Amino acid sequence: MDLSPEPMERLALTLLGPIIGSCLGLVTLRLPAGAPIGIARSACGGCGRKLGPLDLVPLLSWATLGGRCRTCRAPIPLRYPFLEASCALIGLWAALAFDGPLAAATAAFGWWLLLAAFIDGEHFWLPARLTVPLLIGGLAVAAAFQPAALSGRLIGAAVGWLSLALLALAYRRLRGRDGLGGGDPLMLGALGAWVGWQGIPSLVLVAALLGLGVALAQRRLKADARLPFGTLMAAGAWLIWLYGPISH
Repeated sequence: MDLSPEPMERLALTLLGPIIGSCLGLVTLRLPAGAPIGIARSACGGCGRKLGPLDLVPLLSWATLGGRCRTCRAPIPLRYPFLEASCALIGLWAALAFDGPLAAATAAFGWWLLLAAFIDGEHFWLPARLTVPLLIGGLAVAAAFQPAALSGRLIGAAVGWLSLALLALAYRRLRGRDGLGGGDPLMLGALGAWVGWQGIPSLVLVAALLGLGVALAQRRLKADARLPFGTLMAAGAWLIWLYGPISH
């Protein structure tokens, strides 16, 4: 059996992913509701029973229980297995892309992006509690692993925030209403701290293309055309961080 560092890192981040995803599932419910995140024990939304260890094993509990509470048979929200599986994939993806501490930092970045994307997708809301740590994390990773790029990351944070803040202001002046969410400028600033000013155009392009695809799909389904731009930016940032800016 190969126990060299790289396979072990991949295994560790992949197995850690579902545990992180289980926690994120709780946060996506409690943070928008203003409920305590790390104090109250998890409970069934149907019967209120406090969940025990056998109910909380990521992915396995949901699968063995058939997606339902063992007591009242109420459905377990699909967000939990979705986030748990997604975080496992992100952990593996990060470990395949980088080695050592940078792989762990990349996994943490991806997990935080998923949390922000999920909340913005559901609530069109990007609170500072999500974007400010993302900004600090990006600068900290640059200082630790890529010190030569730190100045570009600082400029990226400033350019990202300023560009969307000015765009939002101009839209409000011209149209008399908000065209961007209040957290979008800080979100792009935070992402600029990860991809640098050089990556911002590619990030915005990827987000715009994804948004166009979603908008076209919504029109076919005759659904609401409102788009969570933070979710789209998160997807773009993940790809640019892993593979770099789109080359000319």
